[in-house]
Amino acid sequence: MPTYRDYFAELKERIKEATPQQVDAILRSEDVQLGDVREKNEWDEGHIPGAVHVPKSYLEQWAEDRLPNKDKLTVLYCAGGVRSAMAADTLAKLGYTNVLSMAGGFNRWKDSGFRWAKPESLTADQAQRYSRHLLIPEVGEAGQHKLLKSKALLIGAGGLGSPAAFYLAAAGVGTLGIVDSDVVDATNLQRQILHSTERIGEPKADSAKATLEAINPDVTVIPYKERLTSENIDRIIGDYDVVIDGADNFPTRYLLNDASIKWRKPVVHGSIYRFEGQVTVFKPFEGPCYRCLFHQPPPPELAPSCAEAGVLGVLPGVIGTIQANEALKLLLGIGEPLVGRYLLFDALDATFREVRLRRDPECPVCGEHPTITEYIDYEGFCASPGEWLAEHAAKAEQKVAAPAD
Repeated sequence: MPTYRDYFAELKERIKEATPQQVDAILRSEDVQLGDVREKNEWDEGHIPGAVHVPKSYLEQWAEDRLPNKDKLTVLYCAGGVRSAMAADTLAKLGYTNVLSMAGGFNRWKDSGFRWAKPESLTADQAQRYSRHLLIPEVGEAGQHKLLKSKALLIGAGGLGSPAAFYLAAAGVGTLGIVDSDVVDATNLQRQILHSTERIGEPKADSAKATLEAINPDVTVIPYKERLTSENIDRIIGDYDVVIDGADNFPTRYLLNDASIKWRKPVVHGSIYRFEGQVTVFKPFEGPCYRCLFHQPPPPELAPSCAEAGVLGVLPGVIGTIQANEALKLLLGIGEPLVGRYLLFDALDATFREVRLRRDPECPVCGEHPTITEYIDYEGFCASPGEWLAEHAAKAEQKVAAPAD
């Protein structure tokens, strides 16, 4: 009868091995897939930087997600080289064409003085709360830590801000700023799901804070009970990684756009009208900005507010949820955000369509020769854009014509 020793000796004849010194050289010079096949408690004690966790007990189920390229050089390691040898044999049977097992494993790697890292660990409660994120290779534990350290600023705690904030809080985005100077009104409750009947009359920012922190104790909510203006936007926007635009007026949208260019902050823009919604991502100097699309606002009669035109209550839920999705992609650095793409949704037809957008090289803010380099009178610009532009052009000409000191 063959023994385990016989089995393992025969196994090692079928696979290829490399020493820690050889693996270190490979990692420095080649693009490889590096897999750690140890168990979770071993991974938490330290691993090789750049490795993905593919425990041997889940190897067959997880390999194709976490080690997706079957023709790419794949290096596996465990604690001492036994499990990685078995895992290498398993991957070969799954169609992987170039697999190495590291002899001596992680123990010999550390003893040889090569670099390793001990990951941040989630608490037991966090591991349970975010367990479905941890199963996704594109998120995983590292991505969840990134979300917990991230900061998202929501402009408005209304129809769009409500669903966006709900899902960002549930996902574990560590800090949420809420900018809203309004109070909860009965007419809000048909769509602004952050609020409730008993909170009518309360500041929306405070109502949002109470709701979101009840959803997830990991999240800190910072309320800004003030209207966004040229005087306060620099104080507010600078600390955040991404901005979710749920503004309901043009002066705020233009102000936010100009500040996002100044601070190089991506803005996830959303807007709604009756049964129609739009979403895009304005990422400074990678795609168009708001002014590239709309050099000046439309007349008020062509752009009525929800209070004037009405809106289907569920519509902001659809658009705000897409905004949250885009924000999470930006924070995690995954997928293809809606940069240079305008997504339009029709609730009556239940259809989506996409329009491609381009940067305007003559944009007055993000173009090749910007003419707006500081904050302006946004209320005046939106009230009479033609007059403002003429006055701005005249001042620019006077400035150019003025003699140098």
